Amino acid sequence: MNFKAKVTVMPQKEILDPQGKAVQHALHQIGLGTVNDVRIGKSIEFNIEAPTESEALEKINLASKDLLANMIMEDYKIDLKII
Repeated sequence: MNFKAKVTVMPQKEILDPQGKAVQHALHQIGLGTVNDVRIGKSIEFNIEAPTESEALEKINLASKDLLANMIMEDYKIDLKII
Protein backbone atom coordinates (compact mmCIF):
# COMPACT_ATOMS: atom_id res chain seq x y z
CA MET A 1 0.00 0.00 0.00
CA ASN A 2 1.09 3.57 -0.62
CA PHE A 3 0.68 6.26 2.02
CA LYS A 4 1.23 9.99 2.14
CA ALA A 5 2.78 11.10 5.43
CA LYS A 6 2.93 14.61 6.82
CA VAL A 7 5.11 15.10 9.88
CA THR A 8 4.74 18.41 11.72
CA VAL A 9 7.60 19.24 14.07
CA MET A 10 7.16 22.01 16.63
CA PRO A 11 9.20 23.31 19.56
CA GLN A 12 7.96 22.00 22.88
CA LYS A 13 5.75 24.48 24.76
CA GLU A 14 8.40 24.89 27.49
CA ILE A 15 11.08 25.89 24.94
CA LEU A 16 11.55 29.56 24.05
CA ASP A 17 10.75 30.18 20.36
CA PRO A 18 12.57 33.37 19.27
CA GLN A 19 11.34 33.06 15.67
CA GLY A 20 7.76 32.82 16.87
CA LYS A 21 8.23 35.85 19.12
CA ALA A 22 9.72 37.87 16.22
CA VAL A 23 6.78 36.97 13.95
CA GLN A 24 4.28 37.79 16.69
CA HIS A 25 5.96 41.18 17.20
CA ALA A 26 5.86 41.88 13.44
CA LEU A 27 2.19 40.91 13.28
CA HIS A 28 1.40 43.32 16.10
CA GLN A 29 3.28 46.07 14.23
CA ILE A 30 1.07 45.63 11.14
CA GLY A 31 -2.10 45.88 13.19
CA LEU A 32 -2.75 42.26 14.11
CA GLY A 33 -2.46 42.75 17.87
CA THR A 34 -4.95 39.99 18.60
CA VAL A 35 -2.49 37.31 17.40
CA ASN A 36 -0.79 35.57 20.34
CA ASP A 37 1.47 32.60 21.08
CA VAL A 38 3.06 32.26 17.62
CA ARG A 39 5.23 29.13 17.24
CA ILE A 40 7.42 28.36 14.23
CA GLY A 41 8.01 24.73 13.24
CA LYS A 42 8.55 22.65 10.15
CA SER A 43 6.44 20.37 8.00
CA ILE A 44 7.83 17.36 6.13
CA GLU A 45 5.75 15.45 3.58
CA PHE A 46 6.67 12.21 1.85
CA ASN A 47 5.20 9.07 0.34
CA ILE A 48 5.94 5.70 1.91
CA GLU A 49 5.18 2.13 0.93
CA ALA A 50 4.22 -0.41 3.59
CA PRO A 51 2.02 -3.52 3.78
CA THR A 52 -0.26 -1.99 6.45
CA GLU A 53 -1.07 1.38 7.96
CA SER A 54 0.37 0.34 11.33
CA GLU A 55 3.70 -0.64 9.72
CA ALA A 56 3.82 2.66 7.83
CA LEU A 57 3.15 4.52 11.08
CA GLU A 58 5.87 2.54 12.85
CA LYS A 59 8.42 3.47 10.16
CA ILE A 60 7.39 7.13 10.21
CA ASN A 61 7.65 7.22 14.01
CA LEU A 62 11.17 5.82 13.78
CA ALA A 63 12.16 8.40 11.13
CA SER A 64 10.61 11.20 13.16
CA LYS A 65 12.38 10.26 16.40
CA ASP A 66 15.76 9.50 14.81
CA LEU A 67 15.98 12.12 12.07
CA LEU A 68 13.20 14.68 11.72
CA ALA A 69 12.74 15.92 15.30
CA ASN A 70 15.13 16.74 18.12
CA MET A 71 13.28 14.92 20.89
CA ILE A 72 14.95 17.02 23.59
CA MET A 73 13.41 20.25 22.29
CA GLU A 74 10.69 19.30 19.79
CA ASP A 75 7.47 17.33 19.52
CA TYR A 76 6.01 15.88 16.33
CA LYS A 77 2.62 14.94 14.96
CA ILE A 78 1.96 12.50 12.10
CA ASP A 79 -0.90 12.66 9.62
CA LEU A 80 -1.11 9.56 7.43
CA LYS A 81 -3.38 8.97 4.43
CA ILE A 82 -3.72 6.13 1.96
CA ILE A 83 -3.02 7.20 -1.62
